[in-house]
Amino acid sequence: MKHQGTSRRFGARYGLKVRKKLEKIEILTKANKKCPYCGYPALKKIAIGIFICKKCNKKFTGKAYTIAKKTPVVEVKEE
Repeated sequence: MKHQGTSRRFGARYGLKVRKKLEKIEILTKANKKCPYCGYPALKKIAIGIFICKKCNKKFTGKAYTIAKKTPVVEVKEE
């Protein structure tokens, strides 16, 4: 049972697959995230997909457990 990490608290219940998925989600949720506006590493999760920066008080959305990575902006050339 040493290898289970955060899902160790469930023991032999719920199955290995479910516990592994839960562990991945908990690692993503508890990881330090940087604010995309000010770069300060102190975000608080308000609800699923809603985050607030403790420094600049900006409220923004992301994925359910993490902040969505910035996607590159593709410029469309009109002819």
